[in-house]
Amino acid sequence: MSVLDALVNGGEKRIRLQSALHVKRLSKDAVLPTRGSPQAAGYDLYSAADVVIPAQGKELVPTDLAVAVPDGCYGRIAPRSSMAWKHHIDVGAGVIDADYRGNVGVVLFNLAQNPYQVKKGDRIAQLVLEKIMTPDVMEMEELPESERGGGGFGSTGL
Repeated sequence: MSVLDALVNGGEKRIRLQSALHVKRLSKDAVLPTRGSPQAAGYDLYSAADVVIPAQGKELVPTDLAVAVPDGCYGRIAPRSSMAWKHHIDVGAGVIDADYRGNVGVVLFNLAQNPYQVKKGDRIAQLVLEKIMTPDVMEMEELPESERGGGGFGSTGL
């Protein structure tokens, strides 16, 4: 993986930093991710193909991009609010692990009563980079008490 090497303390100590989202185009139809504004949380992802999503159906839409997310992060595929509001299009579960290097696909659900046409080059979802923790799993005989306890759905009120 390409990284930015920073020299510290007169070159005696090297620190590896990756502060960029590394992206590889897998075809000529791939469009690099963009941000809609300087403070946008997500990078817009673009369709690399024309795809029709049937009414009440779903399709896997290719981006023809492979990515390497920064160390300590994962990529979460999130919906674009305008597609959900205007066209009833939602995004299915999408987690891009730090070690995944395949084609990033986006599962789109059409909740409308009519087919939805995705055109090559359309913005279809957002890629949000999120920091993660991956602690060791520790089995316990008992868990610490909490105020909520085992209360589930609706137990804290509406």
